[in-house]
Amino acid sequence: MFEKILTVCTGNICRSPLAEFLLREHLANAGKKAEVRSAGIGALIGHPADETAASVALTHGTSLEGHHAQQITIQLCRWADLILVMEQHHLDYVTDIDATARGKTFLLGHWSKREIPDPYRKGEAAHQQAYAEISSAVTSWISKL
Repeated sequence: MFEKILTVCTGNICRSPLAEFLLREHLANAGKKAEVRSAGIGALIGHPADETAASVALTHGTSLEGHHAQQITIQLCRWADLILVMEQHHLDYVTDIDATARGKTFLLGHWSKREIPDPYRKGEAAHQQAYAEISSAVTSWISKL
């Protein structure tokens, strides 16, 4: 069991916070314990979750309240037992800043062999699609954790 999980996207205001909160909820519902955090490779440091992302999450029963974006660091990479990223370039970035993260960094969509596109500034439909893909990917990971 992984005790420390980090989710990563670009700005840390849409996809990775949603993955963080969904992982936390699903792990708790499955009776599993892990600390889950999120970060971005180009984080909008200190910003809350994107308004549209938060609204879409809330319609599905998940609140992103209290989230504040943070930049990924070598310290966060080393803190995590498992790092889940949205796109291949995020994986490349993580392993560039910390080569030791190579064996523990995977696409969130690893089990479906899919990247999760960035919905930022693309409207509600793109955020709904991102939610669906992230939720499905989280469910796939929960069964493996």
